[in-house]
Amino acid sequence: MSVQPGACLTDLMREFLREYLLQQRLLSARTVESYGDALRLLIEFIASRDDKQAASVELGDFTPERIAAFLEYLQRERGNSVHSCNVRLAALRCFLRFVAPWDASPRHAVTQSLAVPMKRFVRPKPQFLSHRQMQAIIGTHDGSWIGQRDHLLLSLLYNSAGTVSEMVRLRVEQLELSDNPCVHFRGTHRTRTVPLWPATVRALESWLARNPLLGPESMLLPNQRGTAMTATCIRRRLTIAVRRAAREYPELARRRISPRSIRHTASMHLLQCGTELAQITRWLGHDTPATMHNHARAYRTEAPLEFDAAL
Repeated sequence: MSVQPGACLTDLMREFLREYLLQQRLLSARTVESYGDALRLLIEFIASRDDKQAASVELGDFTPERIAAFLEYLQRERGNSVHSCNVRLAALRCFLRFVAPWDASPRHAVTQSLAVPMKRFVRPKPQFLSHRQMQAIIGTHDGSWIGQRDHLLLSLLYNSAGTVSEMVRLRVEQLELSDNPCVHFRGTHRTRTVPLWPATVRALESWLARNPLLGPESMLLPNQRGTAMTATCIRRRLTIAVRRAAREYPELARRRISPRSIRHTASMHLLQCGTELAQITRWLGHDTPATMHNHARAYRTEAPLEFDAAL
């Protein structure tokens, strides 16, 4: 590490965010920004509580009492949910472990702050769509270029349980349409491979036949200018599809449906079709099956899937 003994809090934060998280842990810029926000909010809280300038806050001020009070402040004054408070605390814990070697405060208060517990809460059941609702959202395209692209986009979101960032970066070379059709998603930390259903393969083959100039390195789902779709554009196209599907299923108009909702829907439908939890975990790219346990809990209260899907 380039930080020298006796370094100030600003130097430690810079080393933590720019060198440790970005260069060594290879976290995304958005995640690093979230960690930085947690630290900034804590420093501002300590400065306000102790009536000092933010620049005067020291590492030794990160005591268990102040961090516990900070979490209460986030929940009571800023209206953060328990989950959001725990996310902030997780970021602070990561920083505290990083700066522990520089902790020269009395009784090593910074190290003691690692013992501040997470807040307990009951995780809500994931919201998901029925198979008929999902099929209505995917719909059938109208023959136009945009309509066919959107149909493929929604089919892939559902089939692969893909995230918006994965769809934005998806290239033709990540597809395999031969003997065992699948799509490969290459993330910062891991690669996940998801099998493609026959209907999705047919949609892909039709799309590629319509766009013969798409090479291996081309974006699979470009905008009309030929560049990658933005996350905002993907969400907007989903909103349009949901509005259309609401003509058949009016209840959809009252729900807030996002790409993440479709990811939850895909995982729940796989569970309802009898797919092993460990297999779904690998397909979705989770580190452990523990992430899927909440879905499994919701599944136990639901009826079996209403269609015989070839998943």
